[in-house]
Amino acid sequence: MRRMMKKAMGLAAGVAMLASGAALPVSAAVVPSATVAPAQDHGDLAAGPYRRLVILNAMVIPGHGGPAAGPYDIVIEGNRIAEMIALDPVTLGRRGASARPTGDRVIDATGKFVMPGMIDLHMHIREDPLPMSYNHYLKLAHGVTSQVMVPDRGMPHALEQQRLSAANRILAPRLYPYWTWGNLPGYTREEQEDPSQAPRIAREIAAKGAHVVSVGPIAWNRELFGAVCKAVYAAGGITSVHLPPATTAVVHALTAAKLGVTMIEHHYGYAESALDRTVQDFPRDYNYDDESHRFRHAGMVWTEADREPARTRLLTEVAKELAETGVTMLPTRVVYEANRDILRAQGLPWHEKYTHQLLWEKFLPNRNLHGGYFWDWSSEDEAAWSKAYDLWGRLIYAFNKEGGRVAYGTDDSYIWATPGFSNVRELELLREAGLHNYEVLKAATLNSAETLREAKLGLVRPGYAADLLIVDHNPAYNLAFLYGFGANTLDASGQMVRTAGIIHTIKDGVVMENARLLEEVARMVKASRPEGRAPDTVTAPFLP
Repeated sequence: MRRMMKKAMGLAAGVAMLASGAALPVSAAVVPSATVAPAQDHGDLAAGPYRRLVILNAMVIPGHGGPAAGPYDIVIEGNRIAEMIALDPVTLGRRGASARPTGDRVIDATGKFVMPGMIDLHMHIREDPLPMSYNHYLKLAHGVTSQVMVPDRGMPHALEQQRLSAANRILAPRLYPYWTWGNLPGYTREEQEDPSQAPRIAREIAAKGAHVVSVGPIAWNRELFGAVCKAVYAAGGITSVHLPPATTAVVHALTAAKLGVTMIEHHYGYAESALDRTVQDFPRDYNYDDESHRFRHAGMVWTEADREPARTRLLTEVAKELAETGVTMLPTRVVYEANRDILRAQGLPWHEKYTHQLLWEKFLPNRNLHGGYFWDWSSEDEAAWSKAYDLWGRLIYAFNKEGGRVAYGTDDSYIWATPGFSNVRELELLREAGLHNYEVLKAATLNSAETLREAKLGLVRPGYAADLLIVDHNPAYNLAFLYGFGANTLDASGQMVRTAGIIHTIKDGVVMENARLLEEVARMVKASRPEGRAPDTVTAPFLP
């Protein structure tokens, strides 16, 4: 306990040092260790961790792609799974009757399914004054127990949130702030652009707590890009890249993979890897800094790759070579889905109750906001993006078939992707790409844990972190059962019922009351709506 308090105090001091540009000390551990953070008072939203928590009679989806099995009694001690006791008829027949485990809290999971918590490898909190708890609660309620967060409010704030989550002072997933090479505090531009300096800098920032490092800003230089990717990995971290269309002539997806990047975000750079030339057919008036140009032509490049011989090359040679490098594909398909049907995205049924007014305003078409490029979005754009989704999905399928690792991320809260809800939709879009439901769940759990280099996340197994979901119906039957509002299905008598979604998300041994989390989010959203709010460009045509 004393060691944990000293660690927390050290990071708090480090946050202040980072704000002043000074060096940071080592940050608090993210993955649970033998030292368990003490229980905090979260009212009726959550409780724990417990000395001994027992989940009875659960069917288990392990997370490694295998099917559900069970039932099991699961014993959790502090923040670790301690024991899984099989209750299937064959095991009971061999073992005979035995006493059922008991603990400080017992949850009867009869008829329910337990799976690992999901790991979102790329998401945004967005800026003040959007409440932090708004995002955290939506993510937890939809099964996210770990997430890589872009530090939209600055690295000191992100590190403070990481510390508070690790200590269970706030209800939030495990947080891995994103460090960006080229914008590292305490280092000059010349140092960060010198490949020979990469090993030293990587070791130093790792000692300050850096685990996930973005390398997109250095994709203009192959030598530097490769040196940084190798150095960060050697220091124990991982690298991630959003390949800017402005530099895919230098580093496209296949180049990035061969240079050693850990994961490739989104869809950029793949189509370019299959073209006969080094650049896509940019129109002569293209301006990368005009977002309508950037996002319009990010879809158009897929129509170029959809012509032979590029199409065959993409789905065979490129897919195979990508898989052979060991790179992780992080599609984040949900955040771009608005591009193929903007009216669908704007009319999603959860917006009124669960999309905060401040977030809604950031979604609206606005030339001054990143992601607000729908001021002149046409049916031609939607057609191009529909074709892009088809070929992109085929590439994901081919890559997965070749043994490539597909992981899980959302890139919310941008482009009409409301946090939490977009997490479940991302699963559905991976299924649309052709992955089996068990492969989809593996992408969100074990694949993402392996990408993150966290050996004790992503599985339901003794010795692993107590990051679990208790779902009232089988998500492998219908991924939509993970939505906070559930989905319609038939009960044993053939009557239609609506499921309850994830009953409990357990993170680090802390048991969330998911229905209460969603109630609290709904309260925040209702309070965010100004009285007599004026119609905007999206709502005006449809108000009575």
